[in-house]
Amino acid sequence: MSPQGRGIAGGGVPAAAPGRPAAGQPAGPDTFRILHVSTGNVCRSPITERLNRHALAHRLGRVPASGLIVESAGTWGHEGAPMEANAAAVLADFGADATGFTGRELLDEHVIRADLVLTATRDHRAQVISMGHSAGLRTFTLKEFTRLVRAIDPATLPPLDDGVAERARALVRAAAALRGWLLAPSPDADEVHDPYGAPITFFRSIGDEINQALDPVVTALTGVAAPR
Repeated sequence: MSPQGRGIAGGGVPAAAPGRPAAGQPAGPDTFRILHVSTGNVCRSPITERLNRHALAHRLGRVPASGLIVESAGTWGHEGAPMEANAAAVLADFGADATGFTGRELLDEHVIRADLVLTATRDHRAQVISMGHSAGLRTFTLKEFTRLVRAIDPATLPPLDDGVAERARALVRAAAALRGWLLAPSPDADEVHDPYGAPITFFRSIGDEINQALDPVVTALTGVAAPR
């Protein structure tokens, strides 16, 4: 079990507001939208969304002010459903906020608006890409993106002074360029398995897995390492 507040964000700075961004919120040069995708949008993607927001808020301050928008959806999303209780418990372990969450089904508009799509599994990635919208170069499994990000020299990315969104776009381009060169050691290495219906101990192991995968991603995005 992860002790209170032991997530990749560390510290005790309040996280970003838990509500979802407005559906019609326009993207722009100073905005970068991250979409997390799983199956039902009640376990894995909510955990990932809220841990990501929590970490970004601690590294950057108020996330909306930074231009980063983090949201989630499910390929078979339980529209309007609450987050699974065990998923909310995992977020509480990390000091992240689970309130105000409702599940939603993945729609074309979500993929069109997203600058980066991070999926739980390769099947989810394939489903997102099959929707079109030139999503292939900006869609990765979470663990795949982590592996690629670890190989990118932070010095080659735009400085934070140029804006988080500009740095994030450069990070996605660099990761896409590396994809054919840095292959997973095994097919399972890029998967985050579904804890739906499992006991809280398995949910917590998945939470730790997601948290560890997000750490280098948030560090690369923000240029700020988590306090140790």
